[in-house]
Amino acid sequence: MRSKQTLKTTRTRTVRSTRRPPARPRLRSAQATGPTGSATRDRLVEAALTTLRTRGFPGTTARAIARAGKLNQALIFYHFGRLDRLLLAALDLTSAQRLARYQSALADVVSVTDAIDVMSHLYAEDIEVGHVAAVQEMVAGGSSIPSLRPEVVARMEPWVRFAESVIARLLKGTFLDSMLPTADFAYAAVALYFGIETLTHLDGDRSRAEALFDTAKQLAPIADATLASATWTGDKP
Repeated sequence: MRSKQTLKTTRTRTVRSTRRPPARPRLRSAQATGPTGSATRDRLVEAALTTLRTRGFPGTTARAIARAGKLNQALIFYHFGRLDRLLLAALDLTSAQRLARYQSALADVVSVTDAIDVMSHLYAEDIEVGHVAAVQEMVAGGSSIPSLRPEVVARMEPWVRFAESVIARLLKGTFLDSMLPTADFAYAAVALYFGIETLTHLDGDRSRAEALFDTAKQLAPIADATLASATWTGDKP
């Protein structure tokens, strides 16, 4: 016969053997919050932006981004769900940074001459910091991935609104202020500026764009003189 101590030991082992191991915590598929999660997201966005600039849209894979950021590529899908969301976040970052720079640089500009001068310097900055390259690569991606097209186009709207505010400021006090469709002019200005950057990015030759800015600088005083004389005298009709 087994002793009571032996039976007790056997029961204890049986109970212990039937216990299930504690469940492993599951990773949440949503965007992580907190300092660590935010820092990781920032690193991923910066890495995606760098990869877009250096490898182009086709080369901006999850593996390439992870390598650039020295992170596990699984973190891309953990924080963003899909690769295209990370790429759009990278576009948002460079666009927000450059738009803030434009807003600051053009905040006090009230003449066409000054506006053209500032814009020429900002254009050179865009090229140097790689903003143009990143935007153009996302546009290229949008042309091949239909779901990206409306997202990329929507991110142009803040630039159009900003351009409209600058044009309205230049026309303020003239009769053209109420006559010209500033929203249409703003759209045309952004399209022209974006087109110049596109061609420069494609052929790598900045000389023609720089020559265009030089011509604009020569014509700007004429535009300022025209605006200065475009004021109502006497009673308004």
